[in-house]
Amino acid sequence: MNAAAGRPGPLELYAQAIEALNRQQWPLAQRLAAQVAPHAPRHGGVHFVAGVAALQMQQVPLALGHLRRAVEYSPGRADYSAQYARALAMDRQAGEAVAAADAAMKLDIDDAAVCDTLGVVYSSAGAHGKAAEAFRRAVELMPGHANFRFNLATSFLFHGDLDAAAREFEACVRIDPGHWRAYFALSQLRTQAPGDNHLAWFGDVLQRHVQDAEARLYLHLALAKELEDLGRYPEAFGHYVDGKAAHRARIADPMPRHVADFEAVMRHFERAPPPSDGFGSEEPIFVMGMPRSGTTLVDRILSSHASVHSAGESGAFGVALQRVAGRPTCSLAENVAALGPAFDAWARLGEAYVQGTRPAGTGRTPRFVDKLPHNFLHAGFIARALPRAKLVCLRRDPMDTCLSNFRQLFALESPHHEYSFDLLETGRYYLLFDRLMAFWRQLVPGRILELRYEDLVEDQAGSTRALLDFCGLPWDEACLRFEDNAAPVATASAVQVRSGMNRASMQRWKRYGDRLDALRELLVDGGIRIDG
Repeated sequence: MNAAAGRPGPLELYAQAIEALNRQQWPLAQRLAAQVAPHAPRHGGVHFVAGVAALQMQQVPLALGHLRRAVEYSPGRADYSAQYARALAMDRQAGEAVAAADAAMKLDIDDAAVCDTLGVVYSSAGAHGKAAEAFRRAVELMPGHANFRFNLATSFLFHGDLDAAAREFEACVRIDPGHWRAYFALSQLRTQAPGDNHLAWFGDVLQRHVQDAEARLYLHLALAKELEDLGRYPEAFGHYVDGKAAHRARIADPMPRHVADFEAVMRHFERAPPPSDGFGSEEPIFVMGMPRSGTTLVDRILSSHASVHSAGESGAFGVALQRVAGRPTCSLAENVAALGPAFDAWARLGEAYVQGTRPAGTGRTPRFVDKLPHNFLHAGFIARALPRAKLVCLRRDPMDTCLSNFRQLFALESPHHEYSFDLLETGRYYLLFDRLMAFWRQLVPGRILELRYEDLVEDQAGSTRALLDFCGLPWDEACLRFEDNAAPVATASAVQVRSGMNRASMQRWKRYGDRLDALRELLVDGGIRIDG
């Protein structure tokens, strides 16, 4: 089609749209694609540009529509299918995302970035075996790309191949010496020894990049972990404080939002009418509790049972709650407010949840474990939506719990863990958790088994038997050999749970002396009993 005098034609506009997309000028790319669309309504590339631009601007429903048409009109383009799968994953449509990724993987892919995108999609859906294959293909196509090596290393870590993970993380920092997460990951793979550690290397890198907040975050925490391995706890604690402070200074105070979520949940049930019938499935076993309290350990124990599958940290209940509320938002307080006190669609909520777990492999065994620590915020909703589901909450020594949360580096983008960048904020969050658990005990008595991590370590067989009895499962000796469980572990405990039961982390807080006095005082003032 010829252009009018002085005006660019559709082909020129399309070229400009692609150039804008490549330059990450998302609004411009979107406007240009919109100008071309009336001239080429069935052109896959036009819809692809419009879809990717919309996705980058968080306009997910609009992106889905464009990318669905891009795949329809250009079915042989793996890059179009990969971005469509990514959009589905961002919309929390895990099953559809995996199906779209599967379709893309069947095409002839010669683009490493496409393979990497598909690996991320699979990982977000808990399909870690497929993710490993996609990441492996990305590295084969572009071995000199640091992020692709990092993602492959993380996949090896999830599958327990720590030597392969170490090789890939080391390759990552050789390619990009500023890939700070890779240094931190290397520190986590094994227990460091006096003559075999990274202290000199990491310390030197930190000194050369002391003005970089991201470098300080990851390198201080890497040094802290290795110093702990060597028994140098006061030094380690100083690095934890410095590393966490580097990131805490860059975010807003998280406590008002955390308090709002807890208060909204309790207020909802204080005003709610008696519940109607929920969905009658007895498949789910929910494992929850403060992060770093033993939830991954219990997931491994249960999923070693012949009748139980691990759905991982599916997040499916929170997604179902958002959709029933009609509020696709990260704020639990807003979702609860949208439900209103008269909400009674419990069966619909329970059924939506169970269906939402199917992409994580549920339905092939009689029972499955949904191990998501922060589901303790949803416990009342779970108990009413799924009256036959089992709920297990891990409890660990309060001081050890708070210290372990502060020591851990959770995903920076997670809205659930922002408290963990300050030790006393971690303590205040623990007080909110303890208060909420007391509330659930009154609201749904007998529905939640509160299992002490220390009891599990001290009496593995007896505690495991009590756990299986509560879940209505017959005895299975394999549950005592959970370290032999070959399923992937996509959590912060990926290394620890493969080494069997041990007492090394019990009463860890006492090794730090007076550095934890302020935390102890905070908890005691909040009514928490501290042993020792």
